[in-house]
Amino acid sequence: MRLIDRRGRPAWHDRPVATIALLHGPNLNLLGQREPHIYGSATLADYEALVAAVAERHGHTVSAFQTNHEGQLVDAIHAARGAADAIIINPGAFTHYAWSIHDALAAFSGPIIEVHISNPNAREPWRHTSVVAPVATGSIMGLGMHGYELAVEAIARKLAS
Repeated sequence: MRLIDRRGRPAWHDRPVATIALLHGPNLNLLGQREPHIYGSATLADYEALVAAVAERHGHTVSAFQTNHEGQLVDAIHAARGAADAIIINPGAFTHYAWSIHDALAAFSGPIIEVHISNPNAREPWRHTSVVAPVATGSIMGLGMHGYELAVEAIARKLAS
């Protein structure tokens, strides 16, 4: 018997296929070019490929989106409500003040992992506050690409439980 998920898609092995929305905020399109001493040399495409590969090992798919505009990120979160089972989000600078993103994430019913390439708490004081953390299932900071891998692993475990 082949399992079908709640959206009518084929299941993977003994569990439904899940879609993970991978959302990136401002300036993350410049990964690999902008401040490599902080963010490294990996590009946004490298991050997206890593997340897709790790998700695939769990039988899940990834839908990636990046924007430099707050409203577009809110729209992507709203769209995820009907299309994704979980969200991995690096809101970039929106982390520290974008209450609209906080509110949009609060309306999402699946697991949400906030991820940051660098550790905002080890940087300038204005970076120490996250308006995303209160509505996230968890936050991973300062681990570079490995943090994204851990985010997928965390989501896979949450979805399996």
